[in-house]
Amino acid sequence: MHSRWLLALVALGLGIAGPMQSLAPLDPYREAQAAPNQRQAPRNPQLDTEDQLTPGQIERAQEREREPDRPGATSSAAKAVAPKRSAEPPRVVACSGAFAKDSDHAKLVAAFRPENVAFADVDAGEGRKVKASVVFPKDPKRRLEVWWKDEAARSGTYLVVIGGQSTWTAAKGIRLGLQVPALEKLNGKPFTIKGFDKDGVAAATDWQNGAFEQLPGNCGVRVFFRPDPKAAATARNAVSSDKEFASTDAVVRALKPAISEILIGY
Repeated sequence: MHSRWLLALVALGLGIAGPMQSLAPLDPYREAQAAPNQRQAPRNPQLDTEDQLTPGQIERAQEREREPDRPGATSSAAKAVAPKRSAEPPRVVACSGAFAKDSDHAKLVAAFRPENVAFADVDAGEGRKVKASVVFPKDPKRRLEVWWKDEAARSGTYLVVIGGQSTWTAAKGIRLGLQVPALEKLNGKPFTIKGFDKDGVAAATDWQNGAFEQLPGNCGVRVFFRPDPKAAATARNAVSSDKEFASTDAVVRALKPAISEILIGY
């Protein structure tokens, strides 16, 4: 991350001073218990003796019908009560609720449960570490970092960091892996990008009064890009970190940059 963290904080306006009725279970013995004297099944007069089922065969057939755990067999009752697996709701960092400006670690715990929130060291670039609340710390696809203005009190949302393999999104559809043309469409217009640094990371620097200029809840968003791994070194060098480029610039588009990290802050 290196120096881009400082750049991000300045751009975001952040300073040192200032996220069925259920069916009753079937009882395989209830019929026998209710009418023990009726277990002998009557003979069918239209069948020959050797074609008729014995009482034992009938009982075994009935028991098989009642065995939902038998491989390959599912009772009609089990089918009736099997719940549909509901889709997991989208994970969006809104600048409200648990991610509001006045949030704290306790609110994150209340929202995501204690076992899913840890207070731990996170990478702050340049080899530095800071303490932050990490949501779903053991699940790369649900991981989210929340940095605090008051680290000791774990309060006052400072930054929300979406990175790695996380599937969290920012407001208005900003997500990891999104490429420049799609981001322009969401923003409603092109934006500017500072070229790729020594770590191969570029940053959006100005939304040009587009939709991402300020998110609902009065928070700001900053995104970082990495080029297509197949892009030639000469093409990368053409988009150097000492210059700014329009997102529509051909040299930028040739690299097919995709969002690799998202910062949301107040």
